[in-house]
Parts: sequence; C-alpha cells; structure tokens
Amino acid sequence: MCGIVGIVDQHRSSEELRQRCLSMAHTTQHRGPDHLGHAVMPPVALAHNRLSIIDLSEASHQPMQRGDLTLTYNGEIYNYIELRQELERDGHRFVTSGDTEVILAAYQQWGTHCVERFIGMWAFAIWDSGRRELFCSRDRFGIKPFHYVHHGTALAFGSEIKALRPSGLPLGGWNVPQLARGLYLGWMSHHEETSFECVRILPASHNLRWRDGRIDVWQYADVHLGEDSEATFDESTSRFRDLFRDSIRITSRRDVPMGVCLSGGLDSTSIVATLAASGSETSVKTFTAYYEGTGRADVDERPYIDYLLRRYPDVEPSYISPSDGDVEQAIDAIVRMMDAPLPSSSYVSQYFVMQLAAKGGVKVVLDGQGSDEMLGGYMHSAYRVIADALRSGRISQAYGEYAAHARRQSMSLSRRLELAAKSVLTTFTTEPSLYRLELERTAPWVLTTPARNIELRLAMPHGSRFNGFLVNLMRTTLLPTLLHTEDINAMAWGIESRVPFLDHRLVDLCMSMPARHRFYRGESKRVLRAAMRGTVPDEILDRRDKTGFITPGHTRWLRGGLRHLLEGSWSSLDGIADATRVQRCVDDYLAGNDANALFIWRLAMLRLFVQHHS
Repeated sequence: MCGIVGIVDQHRSSEELRQRCLSMAHTTQHRGPDHLGHAVMPPVALAHNRLSIIDLSEASHQPMQRGDLTLTYNGEIYNYIELRQELERDGHRFVTSGDTEVILAAYQQWGTHCVERFIGMWAFAIWDSGRRELFCSRDRFGIKPFHYVHHGTALAFGSEIKALRPSGLPLGGWNVPQLARGLYLGWMSHHEETSFECVRILPASHNLRWRDGRIDVWQYADVHLGEDSEATFDESTSRFRDLFRDSIRITSRRDVPMGVCLSGGLDSTSIVATLAASGSETSVKTFTAYYEGTGRADVDERPYIDYLLRRYPDVEPSYISPSDGDVEQAIDAIVRMMDAPLPSSSYVSQYFVMQLAAKGGVKVVLDGQGSDEMLGGYMHSAYRVIADALRSGRISQAYGEYAAHARRQSMSLSRRLELAAKSVLTTFTTEPSLYRLELERTAPWVLTTPARNIELRLAMPHGSRFNGFLVNLMRTTLLPTLLHTEDINAMAWGIESRVPFLDHRLVDLCMSMPARHRFYRGESKRVLRAAMRGTVPDEILDRRDKTGFITPGHTRWLRGGLRHLLEGSWSSLDGIADATRVQRCVDDYLAGNDANALFIWRLAMLRLFVQHHS
C-alpha cells in the first residue's frame, strides 16, 4: 500500500509539473515512508510514496516504466504470481519479483481489460506516451482510494483529498448535500461525490481515461446477482470454505511481518483461526482495542478472545485501551486526516488499533471488513428477509422468520412490535424510500438546505429485497465509509490493511446463494458459521450479539474530555446549519438526553472538520 499522485496539464512547463507533483506527494508521505519517486513526461507528472511490502528491492520503486508505459500504483494484486506465470508463457519477461511490473505487462497484453483478471485491491494510473493518454483504475469494491479534480483540460489525482490542494486546481466550496448525508446517514461519500464541490471519487469497479483534455469514466465489473436456488446448504458451505481459505492464502502474500485486527467477533476471529489452523504462519499477531467502565462504556471483547487463545496458543495478542486523555489528544489529528466528517467514534478505536499494530512491528494487517455486507450480518437484514417472504405470499415462512429472530435476540414486547412494523414497512416501501425516511425522520433537521433537496441515489436491483439491501450496503450506504476510514487509519501508521472477505470470487459466490444460506431463522452469516465450525471456537460461532470496534465516545467522551467540542459558537457552520436549532439539540444532549447521541457526535465532528479545512 502506498500513496499515489499525479497531474496532467497541457499548459504547465516541465518544471512546474514536477514542483506541483512533488508538493502533492509530500502531503501523503505518511502513506509510503520507504521511498519517494517521481517522473515527468509533459504534459504528465506522476509521483509515488512507497510502503515496501512485496519485493523490497529498489527495482520495484515507482513510478515504474516498461516500454511506453509509466505506472504509479497503490494496492496489491494478490494473484500476481499466477498472472506472471501466464504472461511469461506468452513471452513476457520480468526483472522484479513483485506485482507492480505484472500490472504493466498485463496492460501490454490485455489493455484496459487487464483489470478484469486481477484479484486484489488497487488504485493506479498508467501514462501511455505512445497513445498520449492516462489510464486509471480502481478495484471492484473501492478498497483503495482514488480522488481527482478535472478542471478545463487539466486533471489532478491523489490517494487522499489533501494531496489535491497543491495541484493548483480548484477543490470548490462545501458540497452541502454530501455534508447532509454524512450528518444524517453517516456516509462519508456518495458515489463520486465528496465533501468538496469539485473533488470527485473514481467509483469502485470503474476505470478513467484522460485524453486530449477530456475524461471518460466507465464501469468494468459489477456484483453478480441471481440466486442459485438449486444449491444445497452443504454445497454452499463447502464452496465458501474453500474460497475463504484461498483468499486468506493469497492475501497473506508479503515480504514483511503481518498481523490481524481482532475484535473478538466472528469475522476477524475466522481470519485468525484460519491462519492459525493452516500452519502457514509460525505465529499470528493480533491487535485489539477495549474499554473498561460501566454500562455502554464497558466495551471489552477479551473474554471471547480468550476462547480463541485456548484453542490456538501460538496466537500472540496485543491490547490497547485508549484513555479519555488519549482520545482528547488525538481527535484533532484524526479529523484533519480523514478528508470527511467522522460519522462514528468507532473509527477512533480503529486509529488506536492501527497504532498498536505499528508498535507491534507489522506492516500488513488483515481485517474483517465486507463480511456483514455480503452475508447479511446486520440486524436490518431481518426486515428484508421477512419482507421477501411476505411479498411472495409465504406468510407462514415470514412468521417463522419473525418469531425465530425475536426469540434469538431475546426481544422485549416493544422490540417485537418494532420488528413487525419495520418488516411490514419494508414489504411495501422501496429501498430508496426507506433511506429517504431515515434521512428525514431520525434526528431534528438543523441544516439550512431542506431535506427534500438532498439527492439519494440507491439501487433497486431485480430480485430479493435482501440482496438489494446488501448491494446498497456494498456500493453506497456503508462499505465505502468503512473502507475509507480503514485506509486512512492504517496509512496514518504506515500499515497496509487487507480485507480477505472482499475477494470478488467470494462476494460473487455469496450473492448467488439463496438468502436462507446467509440469513435464516434469525441466524445471520449462517454459511460462515457453518464453514468455520471446528475451526473457530463454538462460543464465538454461537454468539448472538454484534459489536465490533464500538466505543464510549457518543456519551462518555463527549460529556468528558471532548465536551469542548460542543461548546462555544457554531458560527463556523453558517450557510450549512441553523445555529439556533443546533444549539437546542446540543443543550438537550448536555442535559442528559441520549436519544440523539450519535447525531450530536456527528454535529461535533462536522464543525471540527469545517474548522480544520476552511
């Protein structure tokens, strides 16, 4: 993992291109402290901050040239060994042992279609001096970031938005609709939109080409839908187990020490247990954050991790428990580096976990992102599963799902009524309309822009409501935010974070399974639990709660060491929010009302973000 930047401008001199590009690269030097390289080929300048992971030699420094091609690249192509063997059979020769040169050879061999053969995570740009065009690509799920500004005939791009400022191209003012989505829905981006009017994101599964001052953007792949109703559960489980193990195998390829971010939940524990059981690692280092306290401040997964350690004594755990003072000291730095308002305090935990991993001497970590989004791990999945049964007239099945879910979660009468009401609402309401209701009804509206003016672009794919919900999680509503914070927090400490669940082969398999293989009778991620039986301790497989890297941030922190974030004038949000309405919400929260605690956190982070980036 690295930092990439570049600028294409037909009206700048070679020296100005070089200076601009190097200034851009210096803003993201934390992403690649091992080497800074650049190449100037007017009208293009490319630069690269290298974090050396595979082939640590100078031969793999970037930008890398091969014939007429020059590449700057961030990510890992996990199947690079197999691709290199195929390319060698076709006559290509290699002087390095890493994956960077494989991308260039693959582009020579297959052109822009090369990305369809890659398994991995990537954001890259290739300047083809023969064709006088720049080809850029981003991986299928947007694991690696690619931000850009296109102004007139000029284009500037970078791994982080902050890298675009020295380009001389305008970032624009605040993109208020996107700030609204962040405040009320927790989205840090929306398709190509960012918090800045002129800054765009190259969406996941998309390519971009610059030529003669114009850009073209197109999609090269999509999530495969269409449930295979003939597959048995045992067949799905066996195929999932085999693909998951293979994903772990290839995502573990590296020439530096590796660890795992371990929450104590099913996803990260499955990664650790699979590694430990495979015998491919002499030891597995894990990194965990926890908090001690009372009530919601008590977030400690170590008792579940102990079950894992008893099964696999070669696992080496490390723990960090950030104090309120640690959080107070770090919050400004976290907000500055995020490039978007921070929607949840859980990402603060992630920052400290990555810090712990860096202190533990690893340069690569595996993490469990993506599992919930393809396997129905969130409890909102139950509404869609029940709705699908109701929509198809299977009333007894719908009731069976409802009763089993309520029983499994030990729901009170009020929560059972809520489950029933939301399931019926989901039956008769489209997915976009459900998010529209959430935007307009979950918290008091404090923005000067009316809620009806905020566009929400969500898919309504053919097929089940369950799969439609998951597709939106992956493409729009949640996963883009999770991957953005994963990347920023890891790179802050010179760590490459890899997410083996987001192997597209595994995602395609899961999205083609019958829904009941993923969520059935209140059991979420059913096929993962079955595949890991005998590898992951039963005490973890049979957990019925869902946590993750949660924190006491929305309550204890904001009323303690971070209380100053709610004090003083809110005038920095003039033109975005109504200060009187904001103050009313804040006063209500400080008086002890936690009903809108998450919303108050987002308000505080929005103001801090605006102050740092104005």
